Amino acid sequence: MALKRIVLRDFVIVQTLDLDWQSGFTVLTGETGAGKSILIDALQLVLGARADADVVREGCSLADICAEFDSPPRLVPWLEEAGFAAEDALLLRRTIDNQGRSRAWINGTPATATQLRHLGEQLLDIHGQHAWQSLTRPDAARAMLDTYGSISTAELKRLWQAWRETLQALEQAVSAQDNLQRERERLQWQISELDKLSPQADEWDELNAQHTRLSHAQTLMDTAQAGLQMLEDDEAGAATPLNRAHHLLQGQEHLEPEFQSIADVLSSCVAQLQDARHSLQTYLRRADLDPELLADLDQRLSMWMQLARRYKRTPEELPALLESWRQELRQLDAAVDVEGLRSSEQAAHQQYLNLARTISQQRALAAPRLSRAITQSMQSLGMKGGLFEVQLDTAESATPAGTDSVTFLVAGHPGATPKPIAKVASGGELSRISLAIAVTTSELGEAATLIFDEVDSGVGGAVAETVGRLMHSLGHSRQVLAVTHLPQVAAYADQHYLVAKKPKNNTTISSVAPLSGADRESELARMLGGELISDATMAHAREMLAVARLAQAPAASAKVAKTAASHVARKASSKVKGD
Repeated sequence: MALKRIVLRDFVIVQTLDLDWQSGFTVLTGETGAGKSILIDALQLVLGARADADVVREGCSLADICAEFDSPPRLVPWLEEAGFAAEDALLLRRTIDNQGRSRAWINGTPATATQLRHLGEQLLDIHGQHAWQSLTRPDAARAMLDTYGSISTAELKRLWQAWRETLQALEQAVSAQDNLQRERERLQWQISELDKLSPQADEWDELNAQHTRLSHAQTLMDTAQAGLQMLEDDEAGAATPLNRAHHLLQGQEHLEPEFQSIADVLSSCVAQLQDARHSLQTYLRRADLDPELLADLDQRLSMWMQLARRYKRTPEELPALLESWRQELRQLDAAVDVEGLRSSEQAAHQQYLNLARTISQQRALAAPRLSRAITQSMQSLGMKGGLFEVQLDTAESATPAGTDSVTFLVAGHPGATPKPIAKVASGGELSRISLAIAVTTSELGEAATLIFDEVDSGVGGAVAETVGRLMHSLGHSRQVLAVTHLPQVAAYADQHYLVAKKPKNNTTISSVAPLSGADRESELARMLGGELISDATMAHAREMLAVARLAQAPAASAKVAKTAASHVARKASSKVKGD
């Protein structure tokens, strides 16, 4: 069982509704306009359908919809990744106010309509009475064929997107080639200007430091010479008295041991003084006024400043600016490489076509199987000799789903030429074809709940009884909900709910109540003969229920059930025609 409970508050003409759902086959019946499809609409809204203020009951401020489902294990990873609690039950809630604003929750956590729609695809499969209309679209027909044949187009969509991106890049390169060339020439000129300078990272600081030293070279040399003289002068220099003090203390350390440590300190000072003298001498040998180098530095620093002002940057930013222009030029070189882009586009297109051909082959194998399956369902729905064909053609243009155009063709009776489903004139035939497709394809999905919203419109007699048996059979493995106006279908339900509307406080409200026993017989009688229920229609209703129960019995009674069902269907059909 999938759908366990639905609770509505102030929804359309429903004031309050709280229903528990069971497994098997459940029908909703009632007079026209009673609101049988309101429950289907509510389920679609709580599973992400577009909402507007019209769903709020007149005079109220907020419509509230809650639905509880069993939580399939396959949804647990998605729930956990999306931040929702993964529990045994899946509780969905949506509110819509009278301004059309909506809010949603999944297991008590705020959710988006997109997240609700994702769950809806996993939980419910809804077949409406005009479902055949969507099958006139090639994309919908192709999607059904792919589902039936277990054909995945995910990788094909990725390759199509990659091909389209390379094609777009090629087209843009071709159309904008002149502009790109002008931009390329501008960048090349700017790069050549900066290349003359060839600025290096951290060079600006080093140039400034070097220029400062050269511009003060004479002062620095004079300072070094004076310092050296102060160290080396025999009379006034620091070296002579320091050496004398060291030797004096060293000569008396045998008398005073404390002099030894002092002499050691002086010895270290003498050594450091010698290092200082050596460094100053080396500096003086290397130092040079070099006016030519200073002039070169002046010129280079001037170029840095000029280019920085021209391009409105600080001198320190010039190396990064040059690299950014080179990167832009590389990108433009690639963009204007039309031949390279054309080669990439052709390779991407070929990859797409290779996989598209493989998928076309898979569809060619699945198409006859789907044709046979739906054709077989049509035979049991009063279209003996009817034919359903899946026609594959080459699409006018490539799509993310491939290069195939899928069309459903139908022939309603023997000898008729199959035509596109949109051109089938009979409303009854369309309903039965739609039902045949629904029954065939409903077994494909993973959704545990199937909903049929008046898909039996235009069906009657023995065919209606067949529809009831089909839906009851589906209910053995799936939860099936059906909105129907046919007593032959309703008789086969495991659960039967009556939808009714009544006036209350100058307004109209809708209610839903379970039927059993005599109440169910009365509802079937109303469906058979209208509001005036006669003894004959009551007898027909009881017989219909008895036949349905017999048809659901073990296989030993199947032949008897089939005969009785045909008899009841003929009587029901003649009764309705007579009325």
